[in-house]
Amino acid sequence: MTKKELLDRCARDGAERVLLARVLDKLELAQDRGIPAHTPFLSPGEQASVTDLLNAWGQPRHIFWGGFPGAERALCAFLPDWQDENDLLLDPEGPLAALEAAFPPGSELRHRDILGSLMGLGLTREKLGDILLPGDRTCQVILLREVLPILLSQWESAGRWRLKLREIPLASLSPGEAKVRLIRDTVATPRLDAVLAAGFSLSRSKAMAYISAGKAAVNHRECLKGDKLVDVGDILTCRGLGKCVVREIPGQSKKGRTMLVLERYI
Repeated sequence: MTKKELLDRCARDGAERVLLARVLDKLELAQDRGIPAHTPFLSPGEQASVTDLLNAWGQPRHIFWGGFPGAERALCAFLPDWQDENDLLLDPEGPLAALEAAFPPGSELRHRDILGSLMGLGLTREKLGDILLPGDRTCQVILLREVLPILLSQWESAGRWRLKLREIPLASLSPGEAKVRLIRDTVATPRLDAVLAAGFSLSRSKAMAYISAGKAAVNHRECLKGDKLVDVGDILTCRGLGKCVVREIPGQSKKGRTMLVLERYI
């Protein structure tokens, strides 16, 4: 399969085609010239698209890495034959870096305040990974190492609060545990519209409206079919509402309905 045929098969629109073409360029650097290469940070949806592309290509050696296990935003690194995975993950001068910013007492900075101040420096979102808030007066930012000097020299404040910065090793990141709410419910069948309604406390018709509007995704892939059956482990996201995970489908209730155990992230 040629590069054009692969893009024709995997890209759903022009923007995705540009993304996947850039990914293939990085892959060729690693495969043909033996040079370690990586993408910028990818959203979960972009990671899903890249995974489909690489599966169609034949699953070349690669790793998604966002600085810590379970990171939402991650780059895709392509490993030449001579490079081991640990060479990337344990390299103190690898493609990822981390900053910790300390706030003054009394400050109440949120994720959007931090991200807004970083974007105000002219950085694009693809340069920035996850933003962690491990304490009331600190945040940790994962970023591409190439932009580390910019932040160290120019990132002075967020909102009206001054920041005190220091580079930290990736091993010092404190992602913490996600806050989730356990939901137990039953549905007639485990269709996407029914499970989405259960997970986000919606009516079935409202859930279907979100799906029809292209706001729902299964495992970070947009899904427009309300009758799609979901399974254990599936991640359901809905724009504006958040994320829930199907943890268990224990079986049928006495009334013949499908039992669900969901985790909704809050």
